[in-house]
Amino acid sequence: MSNNTVRKNYTRWLNCPLLSTEERTELLSIRDNASEVESRFSSFLSFGTAGLRGIMKVGMNAMNIYTVAYATQAIAILINDCGRADDGVAIAYDSRNNSELFAKECACVLAANGIKSYIFNGVRPTPELSFALRHLGCVAGINITASHNPKEYNGYKAYWEDGAQLPPEHAQTVTDTLATIDIFDDVKRVPFEDGVACGLIEMIGADIDEAYVKCVLAEAVNPSAIPYVADDLRIVFTPLHGAGYKLVPEVLRRSGVKHLFIVPEQATPCGDFPTVSKPNPEFPEVFKLGIEIAEREKSDLIIACDPDADRVGVMARKADGTFTTISGNQMGALLLDYIITAYKKTGTMPEEPYAVKSIVSTVLASKICQTHGVEMFNVLTGFKFIGEVIKNHEAGGRGSFIFGFEESYGYLKGTYARDKDAVVATMLITEMTAYYRTLGLTIYEALERLWERYGFYYEQTVQEEIKGIDAPMKMAALMAAFRSDFPLVFGGQAVKVIGDYLEGTFTDVATGEKTPTGLPASDVLYYVLENGDTVVVRPSGTEPKVKFYFLVSGSGVEQAQNQINKYREQIASIAVL
Repeated sequence: MSNNTVRKNYTRWLNCPLLSTEERTELLSIRDNASEVESRFSSFLSFGTAGLRGIMKVGMNAMNIYTVAYATQAIAILINDCGRADDGVAIAYDSRNNSELFAKECACVLAANGIKSYIFNGVRPTPELSFALRHLGCVAGINITASHNPKEYNGYKAYWEDGAQLPPEHAQTVTDTLATIDIFDDVKRVPFEDGVACGLIEMIGADIDEAYVKCVLAEAVNPSAIPYVADDLRIVFTPLHGAGYKLVPEVLRRSGVKHLFIVPEQATPCGDFPTVSKPNPEFPEVFKLGIEIAEREKSDLIIACDPDADRVGVMARKADGTFTTISGNQMGALLLDYIITAYKKTGTMPEEPYAVKSIVSTVLASKICQTHGVEMFNVLTGFKFIGEVIKNHEAGGRGSFIFGFEESYGYLKGTYARDKDAVVATMLITEMTAYYRTLGLTIYEALERLWERYGFYYEQTVQEEIKGIDAPMKMAALMAAFRSDFPLVFGGQAVKVIGDYLEGTFTDVATGEKTPTGLPASDVLYYVLENGDTVVVRPSGTEPKVKFYFLVSGSGVEQAQNQINKYREQIASIAVL
C-alpha cells in the first residue's frame, strides 16, 4: 500500500467522530512515527479460518472495538444470508484485558442486525463456548481470546453450528464481505442495554456451566480410579490467571480429588498475567510457582491451563525426584493408551472405536491404535478438522470417537464439544495419574513403559518468528524456497516421500509416482526420510511464524536429539530464517 494511502487511512481514523478522546490521543502520539503508522494502517487485520488475532491498539491492523465490530458485521451478514438469524449466536470471552468489552461489542452489532446473542456473564473456557452453542441450538459462536499469546494480544474466534471453528467456505465468505463494507459507515450497533431490554441479548451462566460440567464428568473412563487413591493423591493446579480458574477445580473435586492445591498467585483471572511473561503451558517457566507447592506438598504432578482453558500442560516427577515437562505429543500418547487400556479392563470399549490426530503429531499414537485395533485418522493442523471427522462419523451413523489431540497441548474426549478442552483433559490426566499410582508408577515412568512397549519416539517443534509488516510475503518466500530447494538427502538420510498438501499429493522420490493426500489444500510440506523420520514445514495460521516439526524414532533422547540437530542445521542452509 502506498504511503499516501496509509496516511489517508490514518487521517480518517484520527478524525473519525466515533473515536474516544483516549483513542485519538493514542493516534496523535504516533503521528511522527512512520513505521508505526504504516504497521497500523497499511492493511486490515486478516480474517482467516482461525478468526482474528493481534495486538490491542487503535488502527486497522490491530484488535480494538472497531475491528471486532467490523468482523461481527460480516458474520451477521453471513447469518442473515443463510436465513438463520432466529437461531442466535453464543458469545464467550477469556480473562484478557478488553475481552469483556469486545464480547459485548459483538452482541451490540448482532442485535442491530436482528440476531439474538447469548453472552456469558463472566470468563469461560473456550470449549464451553463450543458446547454452549450446540446446547442452545445456535447457528454460530464467537469467542474473544488470544489463547496463550502475551498480554498485549487479543483475538476473535468464530464458530459454526457444529461447534467447530468456521469452515473454510464460510471464513472466505466473511473475508469477501469485509472487502465490500466500510469499517465505520456500514457497521450497525445498538447500545448493550437496549439489546438486553428488547430481548436480543441474553446473559447466560450457571445453567450452562452445570450442563457442561455434567458432560465433562461423563467422559471419565474409570470413575473409581481417583476415589480409590484420593487419600494419597495430591494435585497442584494453576489456571495461569485464566478462564480455567473455576470449572477445572470444580470438575476435579467432583471426580474425587481431596487434596487439590491451586497456585494462589495465579488463581484468579487477570489479563496482565503478572507472574509470567507468556501464559503458555508449553513453557517450563510457567510452572515455577507450582513446583514450589509440589515440593512442599509432595505432589508428583503439576497441571497448567492456558488463559482460555483449551490447552493443558503438565510437569511430572521423575524417578530421581526432579520435575520434567511432558510434551503435548507424549501426553497425547499417554492418554490414548490409558483410555484404550481402561476401556478394555472395564469391558466398556465402544463399537468401532477411532481416534484422530493432526499430521504433525506423534507416530507413537498411530502405533498404539494399530496394536489395539483402533482406527486412527490423520488430519490437518487445527482442531476444527478433528471436529469435522467426528461430525462426518455421526452423520454416517458409524464409529465411536474415543480421543483426539494435537501436539500443541490440545486434547478432547467426547462429542459434547468440537474444540480442544483443557477441563476434560485435566480430569483424564488426573484419573490416569491415579491409575498409575495404583501400579506404583508416576506419569513419567508410565511414559517410559510406553517406549518399552511400542518403541522410542521423540518429537520437537521449532518456531521461527518472521518480523516486519511484510511478514506474510517473507513467509510465502520461505515456503517457496523449501518447495524448490529441499535436498534429496537430508540430515544424512535419503528423502523417500515428499508431501505437498497445497498441491494435494505425495510423491515417491524413487519412482516419481504421485498419490493424493486425501486432505484439503493447505500450505504444508511433509518429508518422509529413509529411516522413518518425518520433517514437516508449515506457516502458522495465527502468528507471523514458520513452524518446523521433527518426528523421529531411535534408541533414546540423546540419539534422537542429535539427529534433530542435523536436520535443523540443514534447514538453516536452505533458507535464511
